[in-house]
Amino acid sequence: MLTKRLIACFDVRNKMVTKAHQFQDNIDIAPAEEVARAIYQEQVDEIIFYDILASAEKRPIDLDMVRKVAREVFVPFTVGGGIRSLEDMFQVLKAGAEKISIDSMAVRNPQIIQQGAKAFGRQCMVLSMQVKRVARSETIPSGYEIAIDGARVFTGMDAVEWARQGEALGAGEICVNSIDNDGTHQGYDLEITKLVSDAVNVPVIASGGAGVPSHLTDVFTKTGASAGIISSMLYSPRIARNYTVQEIKDELLASGIPMRPYRDYGKEVEA
Repeated sequence: MLTKRLIACFDVRNKMVTKAHQFQDNIDIAPAEEVARAIYQEQVDEIIFYDILASAEKRPIDLDMVRKVAREVFVPFTVGGGIRSLEDMFQVLKAGAEKISIDSMAVRNPQIIQQGAKAFGRQCMVLSMQVKRVARSETIPSGYEIAIDGARVFTGMDAVEWARQGEALGAGEICVNSIDNDGTHQGYDLEITKLVSDAVNVPVIASGGAGVPSHLTDVFTKTGASAGIISSMLYSPRIARNYTVQEIKDELLASGIPMRPYRDYGKEVEA
């Protein structure tokens, strides 16, 4: 059985990691490279950083930030924000990222997924979706609508259908970010995560709402998600208690979830 992944995903503004609640009321934490170094040393499986001001300020992603983070981590590193073209993707990969996350730009120009997959391989392309629970309708049969621009603009697009389209265009992975659950620490939205993971044949990342390790157990046993984002659990001023990666992995392994085990490199390995 394939191991499940723990992913630390952080928003960055002005080179600082910042945490939000339902995409609002951000609190700055620390410089991006410092957070990346600490989380990498805790043996998280992957890291994602989003430059959340790049699109709003109509500028490219902060490549200096990408370079600084890439020098600190040696696990798969994904970046997003302000990526509008193949040249932007090339510059991000050249700066040290391994994967590219596209969100609002993919909705505005779906062919950018296809172009990126053709140029760099679909394993580099992560389609990130901001989803919100709404009333079911003919146009939104799943009951989940796609939003863009930091959850400020609603598109009228059905989330499950958009996931299928994204896969068909060449997305190698899909991140399902629940607007409703984001920053609540009450658990992932299992319904939309299962709907998307059942609808596509590429890995799905669950995002938004994790607060305790049992939330990861739920998403890994009740949906087809292959990874869960655990940002707030690791590093948030709003959560009652922060966890270490070791604590999370140990609890998941004890629950029978296949994980890469935490290794204590400070101890000698017995012969």
